[in-house]
Amino acid sequence: MDLRTRTVRLEPGSTKNSEGRVVYLTPELKTQLAQQLDRVHRLGRRLPYVFPNMSGRYVGARRGDFREAWATACRKAGCPGMLRHDFRRHCGAEPGKRGCAAVIPMKITGHKTENLYRRYAIVSDADLQEAVRRLAGVTTGVTSRPRRCPWFLTL
Repeated sequence: MDLRTRTVRLEPGSTKNSEGRVVYLTPELKTQLAQQLDRVHRLGRRLPYVFPNMSGRYVGARRGDFREAWATACRKAGCPGMLRHDFRRHCGAEPGKRGCAAVIPMKITGHKTENLYRRYAIVSDADLQEAVRRLAGVTTGVTSRPRRCPWFLTL
């Protein structure tokens, strides 16, 4: 992780498809990760983990089971019951809604084929309603150009 350049490098072999890639952080995520690293540094020793155990007998140790920590984080964030893949789906679907070509979110999520990527491009009722609003704008001449993915690609 390099907070100066707002990137996280996933090394080859460490991802589901075994290919490495660079993930670009939004300014908000960079700030949150910097705050987490400050909390870890305050433990007083150098640790190789961004999210170690922060309380109990094993302070500073690697988390053994991610599920409990995930459930706690989702509950505190106000979205209990979310699955990790719910966020992957969002990351895969949202760029297309904002006018990006499919290859961009495919690169971010690590999907090798468009067929696999399409599994994550779930269309909701709200998506359909927005499409109709845009089409109505085309017929009335009140269209707005889709944004170019600034929510996750800004540097």
